[in-house]
Amino acid sequence: MAKVSMTVNGKSVSREVEGRTLLVEYLREGLRLTGTHVGCDTSQCGACSVHVNGKLVKSCTMFASEAEGANVATIEGEADADGTLNVLQQAFQDHHGLQCGFCTPGMIMSAASLLKDNPKPTEAEVRHHLEGNICRCTGYHNIVKAIMAASGQDVGAIAAE
Repeated sequence: MAKVSMTVNGKSVSREVEGRTLLVEYLREGLRLTGTHVGCDTSQCGACSVHVNGKLVKSCTMFASEAEGANVATIEGEADADGTLNVLQQAFQDHHGLQCGFCTPGMIMSAASLLKDNPKPTEAEVRHHLEGNICRCTGYHNIVKAIMAASGQDVGAIAAE
């Protein structure tokens, strides 16, 4: 067992963990931050996406000990300070960028990473960036519309695929 300390959503946390503990387990089981989902256990679906030191990471591919001293952001930390939905979350709601909601936290974390690096992505850039996230319900059309809307762009011309 080893003590692992990090900052998660702006709060310092520390837990004893086994060396094999994945970051996703640390977040879900140790900290009860269950918005980060485990979907495939093979890093294919993106449901476990979080930000570690500002970089998009699939938390099922990283040991908790690798995040020692890191700044980790999860979906629970994405809302505005007053608890209201941020622009991206509101866009997902407004443009029905979710159905069952299982992939939504990972999609939002992935989209937030894209918009941080590229505030006005093209539709093709959004679709390319989402290749690491799987949604079984929506067909991605409304997810792309939501991300484009959150970037302040017109969503009327987005083609349904």
